[in-house]
Amino acid sequence: MSDFDLYYWPVPFRGQFIRAILAHAGKNWTEHDAGEIAALMEREPGDQPIGFMGPPLLVNTATGFAISQMPAIALYLGEELDLLPPGAEGRALTAKIVNDANDVIDELTLDGGRQMWTPDKWDEFVPRLQHWMRIFAATGQRHGFTADDGFLLGTPAPGIADIVTATLWSTMADRFGRIATLVEETVPAIQGLTRRMQATRALAALQERSLAEYGDEYCGGEIGQSLRQVAA
Repeated sequence: MSDFDLYYWPVPFRGQFIRAILAHAGKNWTEHDAGEIAALMEREPGDQPIGFMGPPLLVNTATGFAISQMPAIALYLGEELDLLPPGAEGRALTAKIVNDANDVIDELTLDGGRQMWTPDKWDEFVPRLQHWMRIFAATGQRHGFTADDGFLLGTPAPGIADIVTATLWSTMADRFGRIATLVEETVPAIQGLTRRMQATRALAALQERSLAEYGDEYCGGEIGQSLRQVAA
C-alpha cells in the first residue's frame, strides 16, 4: 500500500512541490486521475476527506489524515517527515518560503489564467520575477548560504525550504528557456542550490519521470499556452 494518496492534475505546477517532498523522503504515493479528482470536488464539503475547493489534496493512508492547500501540505509533511528546522523561527521562515513559492506561481499564471500573457505584459513582469528571485537569495544569504554549498536556512541537511525552492525554479527552467536564463543571471546562488538538489537520486528520478509524463506542460490550459509563447 502507498504511504500517501495524492490528488492533483497530471501537470507539475502546485503538485510538483508535494511530489518532490515525498520523493526526497523516500515515500511512495498513488496519484489519482482527473476523473477521481472531479468526483471528489463535486461532493459536499462534509463528504470530502477534508473540505476543499481544488487540488492538491493529500491523504496519509496509514492514519486517514487529509489536508489540502499546497503550503499546508508542505508544512504537514515537514513535520511528519522531519524536514523542518528546529524552533519557531525556522518553522516560520520555512512557511514564508513555501508561501512565497505559491505566490510566484500564482503571478506566473496571472492568478490562474484570469488574463493571458502578451509579449509586452511579459516584458513588464520580468523585473518583478527577478525581484522574487532575489527575495529567495536574500533569505539564504542571511544564513550564510552560497552557490557552492549549504542550505537555504543554514541547516546541516536539506529541508522543506530547499526542496520547495529547488522545485520552484527547476520546474520552470526545465520548460521555459527565458526563465532558466533569468535564474542563472540573476541569482547564481539559487541556481547552485537548484542544481545540487536536482542532482540527488530521488529528485533526479522525479524530474526524469515528470518530463516523460508531462513533457513541456507546466500548468495546462490556455494560460500554459500563453506562457510558453512568451517564456519558452
